[in-house]
Amino acid sequence: MMSTKAFTLVPAIEREQLLGDRDRGSLECVECCGRNLYVGTSDCFVYHFLLEEKTLPGGSATYTATRQLHRHLGFKKAVSELRAASALSRLLVLCDGCISLVHMLSLEPVPSGARIKGATAFALNENPVSGDPFCVEVCIISVKRRTIQVFLVYEDRVQIVREVSTPEQPLAVAVDGHFLCLALTTQYIILNYSTGAAQDLFPFCSEERRPIVKRIGRQEFLLAGPGGLGMFATVAGISQRAPVRWSENVIGAAVCFPYVVALDDEFITVHSMLDQQQKQTLPFKEGHILQDFEGRVIVATSKGVYILVPLPLEKQIQDLLASRRVEEALVLAKGARRNIPKEKFQVMYRRILLQAGFIQFAQLQFLEAKELFRSGQLDVRELISLYPLLLPTSSSFTRSHPPLHEFADLNQLTQGDQDKVAKCKRFLMSYLNEVRSTEVANGYKEDIDTALLKLYAEADHDSLLDLLVTENCCLLPDSAAWLEKHKKYFALGLLYHYNHQDAAAVQLWVSIVNGDVQDSTRSDLYEYIVDFLTYSTDPDLVWRHADWVLQRSQEVGVQVFTKRPLDEQQSGFNPDDIISCLKKYPQALVKYLEHLVTERRLQKEEYHTHLAVLYLDEVLQQRPCTPDKDAEVTETQAKLRRLLQESDLYRVHFLMGETRGAGLPLESAILHGKLEQHEEALRILVHELADFPAAEDYCLWRSEGRDPPYRQRLFHLLLAVYLGPGPAAPARTVAAVDLLNRHAVEFDAAQVLQLLPGTWSVQLLRPFLMGAVRDSIHARRTTQVAVGLARSENLIYKYDKMKLKGSSVRLSDKKLCQMCQNPFLEPVFIRYPNGGLVHTHCAASRHTEPSSPSAGART
Repeated sequence: MMSTKAFTLVPAIEREQLLGDRDRGSLECVECCGRNLYVGTSDCFVYHFLLEEKTLPGGSATYTATRQLHRHLGFKKAVSELRAASALSRLLVLCDGCISLVHMLSLEPVPSGARIKGATAFALNENPVSGDPFCVEVCIISVKRRTIQVFLVYEDRVQIVREVSTPEQPLAVAVDGHFLCLALTTQYIILNYSTGAAQDLFPFCSEERRPIVKRIGRQEFLLAGPGGLGMFATVAGISQRAPVRWSENVIGAAVCFPYVVALDDEFITVHSMLDQQQKQTLPFKEGHILQDFEGRVIVATSKGVYILVPLPLEKQIQDLLASRRVEEALVLAKGARRNIPKEKFQVMYRRILLQAGFIQFAQLQFLEAKELFRSGQLDVRELISLYPLLLPTSSSFTRSHPPLHEFADLNQLTQGDQDKVAKCKRFLMSYLNEVRSTEVANGYKEDIDTALLKLYAEADHDSLLDLLVTENCCLLPDSAAWLEKHKKYFALGLLYHYNHQDAAAVQLWVSIVNGDVQDSTRSDLYEYIVDFLTYSTDPDLVWRHADWVLQRSQEVGVQVFTKRPLDEQQSGFNPDDIISCLKKYPQALVKYLEHLVTERRLQKEEYHTHLAVLYLDEVLQQRPCTPDKDAEVTETQAKLRRLLQESDLYRVHFLMGETRGAGLPLESAILHGKLEQHEEALRILVHELADFPAAEDYCLWRSEGRDPPYRQRLFHLLLAVYLGPGPAAPARTVAAVDLLNRHAVEFDAAQVLQLLPGTWSVQLLRPFLMGAVRDSIHARRTTQVAVGLARSENLIYKYDKMKLKGSSVRLSDKKLCQMCQNPFLEPVFIRYPNGGLVHTHCAASRHTEPSSPSAGART
């Protein structure tokens, strides 16, 4: 058990004030109502005192009691109980089995002499059911066995309203509305005196201990249970709170939320209703009275009266926090909600949460601290300020006053333990990263992001780059100096870029690549710069660094022009300007021209010709000193051939002159083909190169998209070249046979047969002849079918005409045109299939048949 100072014991009435020089008499009962304190003695006196509370400079309270009046009640027995009814200005006094009514100030009995006789104990109903403001409800334990009586007490009279029988003799009673909580001889019960329904609570032995029955709130009671337990019970017979453990010999008990105060022979003990722990013990001998009056707890011996003054809850909570008892402080703070105005409580509770959070933080209990910071809505700068140099120099933040913690900075908190410092920094990184995108950061995102950047940079954390490439509020002056201090130059470049200082960013990255400053963050920084410039919308920046990127790598550097988005290529990046720039970089120039010609498909002769010339120059440079027609085709030569074949925009005659005598027969053949010089092109392919498949491909290439006669002419030219004079005649003969047999459909068989030597056998040309005959028969039959269909159609038309001519048409001056309704003046008309007659000029102006939805045939 850890002690808490919840109350101080302050004397209110000393023996001298109460009894003076008299040796006889002792204090038997106490009542307090506002400033009025009443004491009943064993010799039948009632004393009236006025209490005055004073607060000392140290914050503690003292009480002074001034005696007003005292009166002897005229009995020989002790005053057993006193109860004040302030609404009636009456004091109810139980003495010698009789409850008398006296005036609260004069202590004079009421003139009517009204009293209640035959009572052994009584209780006031603080939740009355009568609804009459000019009376109080009193419940008495009657001298009649097993009987409870309910009275209404007015200023000068009393009225019995109910008499209830109990299962056993009642020993103590408390009342709330219609419900009585009774201590019987062997048990506690709840009894509804309106309905008579009873609910057993738990057993009780009156021979072993004194019963305690206290109403502590609406429909709730505190009872002395078995085993030294203080039990809570509602009128429904259930307990909504855990019991508190007090002394087996408890004499009295009272509630001063959130505490239960208990009195035994030697001590006053204080127990929390929130966590059921004993919080305080005060030595107090010879005590026999403990009661609470509207939050004021009074204890008394037979000779004096004392008041238990509660320390302010906030003071108790601060004491607990000072002792690092965080959980107890939070439990007490939550329990204080019912006693403090809502707005004040919220302010106080948030502050307590934050104090508790810093205590947990100092103990490296980071999860608990984070939850407390969130619940208390911490101004996160309060936490950042513990870390030296993390807050920006421009921040206007000042710590909370009074302070939430006792630490100057992190070094004091950790006592210089670097392992603890590292843990605290990792926690702050995590916490700031979580709160930076929440409402907690509103108003000071710059402070948060700048502090987070500094932590990341110091710890060489991967998240530094993520922070800088996403939306952030890092302050440039502080952040730049910190990144430079920790040699995070690449990250500094990202910071410049985010703040629209791309020139500074690129210049810094260039310095890293050049080795002027050291930063190994990215091994591919050169490629990153190229990519950055590629998507930059600042032409001046790109042109300024174009030479640098091209000097390092023409193939990669040219991407700043070739991979640029098309919409940006139109502004500030004219192709002619780029080509002028790239003249010093031949490889880059080729790549860029390829981009213009093959990717962007610009239809400009200059680009196509320039690219072809560059290809040609490179091919000539790559060629060996002694040309070999069987040498493997290089990639550049393949590109040249593809360009010559696919493009129609380059200057053919110019390139023809460039290739003449250069030992590039295939390229020459392609160029001849572009000039429609097919016979020369085929001669080169067949006689110079002896590349028969290439010759066949040439015919297919040049006839693509052309009409059949054009293709037939090309294949006949190729056959003539195969059959004409020249070297490698046997090979050409085989190629001619293969050509005829593979492409029979492309030839006119009659012309071919006239060209072929008479020595060739039919078997050699069998595939060609079979194909030619098949095609001839197919063509003849197709023609016959077409002629037959035409004849059939003609016959149908003749039949229709004969049918129309077979019926007569009667025309007279009375016959009217069905369109204009005028008579016919001459025997010229048009007749519709439905028999309608119209003028020729009417039919010409109207294309629909009269009285018919569709056009008809005319006769």
